[in-house]
Amino acid sequence: MKYKRIDKDLFINNRKKLIKEIDKMSVVIFNSNDVMPTNSDGTMPFIQNSDLFWLSGIDQEESVLLLFPDHPDKKMREILFLKETNDHIAIWEGSKLNKEDAYNISGISTVFWLDEMENILAEIFILSKSLYLNNNIHTRSSSLVQTRDDRFKLMINNNYSDLKIKEVAPIMHDLRSIQSNLEVNLIQTACNITEKGFRRILPLIKPGIMEYEIEAELSYEFIRNRSSRFAYQPIIASGRNSCVLHYIENNKKCIDGDILLMDFGAEYANYASDLTRTIPVNGRFNNRQKAVYNSVLHVIIEATKMLRPGTLIKDYNKEVGYIMESELIKLGLLDMHDVKNQDSAQPLYKKYFMHGTSHFLGLDVHDVGRLESQICEGMVFTCEPGIYILDEELGIRLENDILVTSDGPYDLMRNIPIEIEEIEELMNS
Repeated sequence: MKYKRIDKDLFINNRKKLIKEIDKMSVVIFNSNDVMPTNSDGTMPFIQNSDLFWLSGIDQEESVLLLFPDHPDKKMREILFLKETNDHIAIWEGSKLNKEDAYNISGISTVFWLDEMENILAEIFILSKSLYLNNNIHTRSSSLVQTRDDRFKLMINNNYSDLKIKEVAPIMHDLRSIQSNLEVNLIQTACNITEKGFRRILPLIKPGIMEYEIEAELSYEFIRNRSSRFAYQPIIASGRNSCVLHYIENNKKCIDGDILLMDFGAEYANYASDLTRTIPVNGRFNNRQKAVYNSVLHVIIEATKMLRPGTLIKDYNKEVGYIMESELIKLGLLDMHDVKNQDSAQPLYKKYFMHGTSHFLGLDVHDVGRLESQICEGMVFTCEPGIYILDEELGIRLENDILVTSDGPYDLMRNIPIEIEEIEELMNS
């Protein structure tokens, strides 16, 4: 891995948090993600299951974590099952984790090889009353691909049909939505790398540059700063494509006079950052672009102020909608009379601002958490209002990552340029 080793206390403390939430005499099992195939003998880059990583720090394929906190033998209360390495694997793929490595990363001293797991599970299930299994219940998940967790559950149902199965995912959502100080530092590192990328590209952007050239410069800056990848597929959208929310082709030429919307973020140690900035291709905003930009800037400033402990997320979104309505009226996009008579279930501002303002951020860019709950200290949210005027081929979105604290919102991207004057100065330096 490119990132520096994380203090194993993070994972030890995370396991303690989970253990407090499960029933007595229960086992919890987490599987790594699959190595996904491409074609022939090719595979996609491996990305670890976020829950397994959060609990162990193990960033290797074919890994399994088992927790049985009430096992009479203390050595069997935390177990890692790993793929056993050999000389052949070491030559062709590089050596895998040995048992000492696994302990130094995770703080788990009991490590078995995967081919020992079947017999050990049979012994453990005799003692347990229930088994917590993991699955992906994220509200945005639409994958039809069977995961290792899915296949493991089928094996349990076939071989241990009398075992009581429970879901651990809801517990993990609650736990992972609160970021510890160590985790905030990792997210801040990802944000700092993202800042370096943004500052790198600003002076390079001129009419005629290709969107993919900008993406390439970002990738270079990220990797040279220990990031393994973009935290998500980057959006480098000029002109009309600035109004396409998830434009990822990044293959157009940037034209003089167009706006350029860029939504990207570096990951660091699997933790995500998520930035959006919108800039003029030629280095100077025209009057209309400035007006729309300043409206979005006003909304992000006011929305950020509301990311405080105790705020209900549904109330937050409603208030942001009112602020956006006011700005759209000011821009001549909405009529005040029409707004007063609108259907509250289908507010008119949604024509120009059709997505949510915030989402959880952590190990995943759209991280887990309960959107119906109160905002709590330690949560990290994006704040990303936008105005998209397709008739004018003008889309402007701004986005920063915000830590919720008892003293108010703390902007993890506070050092990344966002004011018109600073962006124009950097582009023309």
